[in-house]
Amino acid sequence: MLLTKPDPKKIFDKVRSDMEPVEAMMNREALHHASQLLDRTTIERLARDDHAPGDSERMIINMGPQHPSTHGVLRLVLELDGETIVKAEPVIGYLHTGMEKTMQSKQYQQAIVVTDRFDYTNTMGNNLVYCLAVEKLLGAEIPERAQVLRVIMAELSRLAAHMVWLGTHALDLGAMTVYFYCFREREMILDLFDIICGARLTASYMRVGGVVADAPPEFIEGLGKFLEVIDKGIDEYDYVLNNEIFKQRTQGIGALTREEIIDMGVSGPVARAAGIQWDVRKAEPYSGYENYEFDIPTRQESDVYARYEVRMEEMRQSSRILKQALKNLPDGPVRCADRKISLPPREELATSMEAVIHHFKLVTEGFHPPRNQEVYVACESPKGEIGFFLASDGGNKPYRCHLRGPSFVNLQSLPKMLEGRLIADAVAIIGSIDIVLGEVDR
Repeated sequence: MLLTKPDPKKIFDKVRSDMEPVEAMMNREALHHASQLLDRTTIERLARDDHAPGDSERMIINMGPQHPSTHGVLRLVLELDGETIVKAEPVIGYLHTGMEKTMQSKQYQQAIVVTDRFDYTNTMGNNLVYCLAVEKLLGAEIPERAQVLRVIMAELSRLAAHMVWLGTHALDLGAMTVYFYCFREREMILDLFDIICGARLTASYMRVGGVVADAPPEFIEGLGKFLEVIDKGIDEYDYVLNNEIFKQRTQGIGALTREEIIDMGVSGPVARAAGIQWDVRKAEPYSGYENYEFDIPTRQESDVYARYEVRMEEMRQSSRILKQALKNLPDGPVRCADRKISLPPREELATSMEAVIHHFKLVTEGFHPPRNQEVYVACESPKGEIGFFLASDGGNKPYRCHLRGPSFVNLQSLPKMLEGRLIADAVAIIGSIDIVLGEVDR
């Protein structure tokens, strides 16, 4: 019989004795037998757990994985002293689909569609960071128009992700109106996605070497109309939530120190709400972000309300970037000139045999990055730093593919935020991290 001891520091531990189910069954049978001999009061006294310090009885409950306010299949094992959370442990893995392993079985171009399923609120951002990693392996140069279009799609995706967060976060705290307001503008963004790439949720617009196609005139027109109303919409969200009920549910709740945030590797709005001015778009610019004027919003309180304020200001900054990108959108190609990386234009196929050969080779075989090369590329997603690690063995498929997901890293800060808070605060704190379980479990 295999005997292993569970970790005493953990509430939930999968390691157990092989005889544990049998012993539990025997205990139930013994309790049933005793119930035939003893009165009910005695049985309840025998079955009661030991009292915690302070002469109060502690209780362990499961919050999730079916709870709507855990924003996915997140299970929290909470140890409660009355209504106060003494310990909290996230239990993940209910949505594990092996996406990184799937990407390793596909050609580099084919793997792009898998990235949409990680954080499905930020599909364009996922496309972008993966394509940048592959392009770094290949040493590809991207045309300026394609870079601006990438920035436009990434910022639209950031806005859409923040709108999903704000609407659901407010709904968790009882503010239903904001949910409808947020999805009103988000529908306009999804319509733009539909125009430019034919998909609304799992959009795949980026390609290694550029983008799949140039933006049609109706997209440019629709983007202009969207930018006319988005600033007013953000002000409306802020106006509705500027009330005492929302502030009392969020101010002073779930605070972390700067040292704790740095130690845990937390990034994104959660870090910036503690005064840490770190944004990959500024620190390590990519896709031409150094050419745009925008600010990095920060706060000092590091609580749920500070994270709300940071994200609201980030939406305004995304609108600012989009206006600059639309105004300065240059003419030119949207794909890399290297025909061994990007498909040749359709018009060349009728006149050039080389174009036909390149097209055939790319579709059937793909491209082969240099052997024994490893790269890591990071971008700023709505939730924090997202990065892709790729290793090449010279073949047409990634030898190793790994995602550094901000939701997964930021989730480890949750127990520290929850300890000592009321169970009613748990919903607000979970929402303030803005996690997506597709990215956490993957």
